[in-house]
Amino acid sequence: MSTQLGQINAKAKTDRKLRFTSLAHLLTPEFLEETWRQLNRQGASGVDGETIQQFERELGTRVQDICRRLKAGTYKAPPVRRVEISKGPGKVGTRPLGIPTVEDRLVQRAVARILEAVFEADFLDCSYGFRPRRSPHHALRALRETIVTKKVRHLFEADIRGYFNHINHQWLREMVAHRIADPVILRLIGKWLRAGAMQNGVVTRTEAGTPQGGPISPILANIYLHFVLDLWFEKKFRPFCQGEAYLTRFADDFVVSFQYKRDAETFHRKLIWRFRRFNLELAEDKTRLLPFGRFARGMKAEYGEKPETFEFLGFMHVCGTDRSGRFALVRIPSRKSCRKFLARTHEWLTGHRHWKRRDQQRQLRIMLAGFYQYFGLHHCKPKLDWVRREVQLQWVRVLRRRSQRHRLYWCYLLRREWFALPYARTVHAGI
Repeated sequence: MSTQLGQINAKAKTDRKLRFTSLAHLLTPEFLEETWRQLNRQGASGVDGETIQQFERELGTRVQDICRRLKAGTYKAPPVRRVEISKGPGKVGTRPLGIPTVEDRLVQRAVARILEAVFEADFLDCSYGFRPRRSPHHALRALRETIVTKKVRHLFEADIRGYFNHINHQWLREMVAHRIADPVILRLIGKWLRAGAMQNGVVTRTEAGTPQGGPISPILANIYLHFVLDLWFEKKFRPFCQGEAYLTRFADDFVVSFQYKRDAETFHRKLIWRFRRFNLELAEDKTRLLPFGRFARGMKAEYGEKPETFEFLGFMHVCGTDRSGRFALVRIPSRKSCRKFLARTHEWLTGHRHWKRRDQQRQLRIMLAGFYQYFGLHHCKPKLDWVRREVQLQWVRVLRRRSQRHRLYWCYLLRREWFALPYARTVHAGI
């Protein structure tokens, strides 16, 4: 099955105008079982309450039944189960998350694999989110190379207001149909867009947006911004810039680097018009243009100021210098990222205060290792060591609350093996 997807991808690369009229025949029981093995087994239940384990016990029978309904055109997309998750520490409100049923999750992932095989041939190099063999660290490396090696003087930092909730269904269908003409695949996508969400027993239909949480949502969101932003920037805007301009996008998070300020200001004006046409809107309070790059320090020094910073993919980007005094891009974990992680460790420790010390240590080591793995860039070690220290302080407070007559003083704790937590190291040296 993976070989067939590779052949589709090769055809899509060879002929950029080819529209695929027959793709639904790939949705066989074998293809669905292969997709099942790639699926996340930790997902929650949908509106029907069926668990991953219950579905897996009858996997062979279920995939046969799904294929029969897909072939007959009687497959129905159930509404997703709407849950509200916190936006994180320091933020007011919640973010809606849609949880599909286990069966629907499998079909969505199968169709998403087919869409990926087709559209991976079209996606541009400036896009990094939700794509195979690409990660946030690839986006960070590309942005660093752009800022350090190109003629970058200004940077446009943007934020799309409620992106996943404002994707226009009609435009999205037309964008998918640009490459796919198979009526079965197109009908399935239409059913998922119209399925709506169930909360407290009430189903709400939506006229726009894709539910966050479904396997089909990331690829559809990527297709939408590919046409709305990436292609428009590369084909329609960039050729008419007076200086150099570079786009770096990860999902709906993107920054644009410019040589000249007037190009950046023109981009801002035209982007507002472009987004409005496709039912999108910039969050103006989180969108700004700032001097950044090799020349920012000199430009700001004339006014007795320091260069501004910006955040991208959890890192704060700072105009710094290396040991020889030359420009260097310094990236450290942002305050928001550290606050969010420490809030998570505090919540876990509070809920597991009576666990054995060794078990607490084991879990904290796992959590810190994951944090280090993502943020282990050059220049980040001092900040990561600070985070480790804060986790230790949280742990000590929890341990001391177990008894009013504790003897857990630092001179005692620092000599105990069970209290040791791992130190950070540079994991991504070349980024």
